Amino acid sequence: MLRSGGNLPMPTIEDVRQAHEWFEEYEPRALFYRAATELLRLAVEEDQKSPLSSAEAVAVLLRTWNEAFYRFKKKTFNKDHLAAIEGLLADHKPMLEGFRQRSIGTLRDDDAPAVKSMFGKFEAELGTVGAAKCLHLLAPSFFPLWDRAIAERGYGFALTKAGENAENYWKFMNFTGEQCQRLGCELGPNPLKALDEYNYWKYSRRDSSASAAGREANAP
Repeated sequence: MLRSGGNLPMPTIEDVRQAHEWFEEYEPRALFYRAATELLRLAVEEDQKSPLSSAEAVAVLLRTWNEAFYRFKKKTFNKDHLAAIEGLLADHKPMLEGFRQRSIGTLRDDDAPAVKSMFGKFEAELGTVGAAKCLHLLAPSFFPLWDRAIAERGYGFALTKAGENAENYWKFMNFTGEQCQRLGCELGPNPLKALDEYNYWKYSRRDSSASAAGREANAP
């Protein structure tokens, strides 16, 4: 696993707790994360009982947690876009199934080619932020979430156009893995979600009454 060289943002457990309390109080999109997570679980683990496909479950998250991409980047969420998501999931199904069984603590140097290739392809269709959100939903203990404010203001990455940020995301995964390693089990049952709430609270929000404006300002 890569090392941060001493520049890694390192929250305390108290920071993470405060961020979670703020997120639950002021960020209504938490509901859609839980809904999308459950819908994907049904699609993946109980296929015959699920009313939606995996791609449709992913769409629930993208349309609520990445709305700025569709509002400001002129990307239409239509049948063709949904079909493209279905194609990405089908093309990477064995790899995604493997990553879904892993935690970020198992990240190895030899994962780099697969992770970068996959992220690049998802990013080309879903944008830099949407790719991370989609991959996180599909493998929630392995792929961390980010947005532009988190990546640039929090972690110092100079993000470029969609399709060219796989190396940055790989480094971000390593940084996040180191955070998880240092903070350990105190992060709770969903460490990557807990760290995302902290990162959003610290780097992305404007204030509790203008979280929607903050999301628009952080369009992918």
